[in-house]
Amino acid sequence: MTDSTVPPPDEEEELEEATLISHLIELRGRLMKAFGAVLAVFICLAPFAEKVFSIVAQPLMAQLPETSTMIATQVAAPFLVPFKTALFVALFIAMPVVLYQLWAFVAPGLYRKEKRFAVPLLLSSIVLFYLGISFAYFVVFPLMFAFFNAVAPEGVSVMTDIGAYLDFILVIFFAFGLAFEVPIATVMLVATGLTTTDSLKSKRPYVFLGAFVMGMLLTPPDVISQTLLAIPVYLLFEGGIIMSRIMLPDREPTETAGDETA
Repeated sequence: MTDSTVPPPDEEEELEEATLISHLIELRGRLMKAFGAVLAVFICLAPFAEKVFSIVAQPLMAQLPETSTMIATQVAAPFLVPFKTALFVALFIAMPVVLYQLWAFVAPGLYRKEKRFAVPLLLSSIVLFYLGISFAYFVVFPLMFAFFNAVAPEGVSVMTDIGAYLDFILVIFFAFGLAFEVPIATVMLVATGLTTTDSLKSKRPYVFLGAFVMGMLLTPPDVISQTLLAIPVYLLFEGGIIMSRIMLPDREPTETAGDETA
């Protein structure tokens, strides 16, 4: 006679069902909290919008010739661009809250084992996103802007429009922030069973080539920025393989045993 009081194992865990309306209400609440976090940070940064823009523009300003300055080609740009910069900086700062709200919305649909697996990935993705932005600001921008100024034709004064500069660096920030998520994508591929670490290691030459293709597509058409994106992406791919072996130690032995049985 079986004991009906024994709780079911994780694989038989039942998840609570919810209606579409309740999901939509929950999503709206999470989006409002994420928006509120960004808005709160923006309100704090707004009085210092000009200072924030000066910090963001420092990598370019440090490489401009002494006689050159940044310019504004639109009437409202001197007023709007600093506030636009502060808004995007607020989004970057509030990113942990935004990602947590996304996690909180998805979490009820996950099993306990999946939740234990997802939390380290969430924390790692936040850290890697900030590392990507920091790498772009402190390493890529100084080298890239120095290169651009060095190859400017003789007689051409380098004076970048502040609006064009902001649009340019936002693309770079997002490109490096997303590119640094490669280890998370690698772990997810192994976790879902779509591939194995041994299979990934055998595809290293293709990943190396793909990293340079990604650098060509996501960065300006210069060798320096493309290389500075491609090399970290490949190294992060190797880090993703190591993370997969640490976080998913049961994957490889299981598949190996399955191959031997077959």
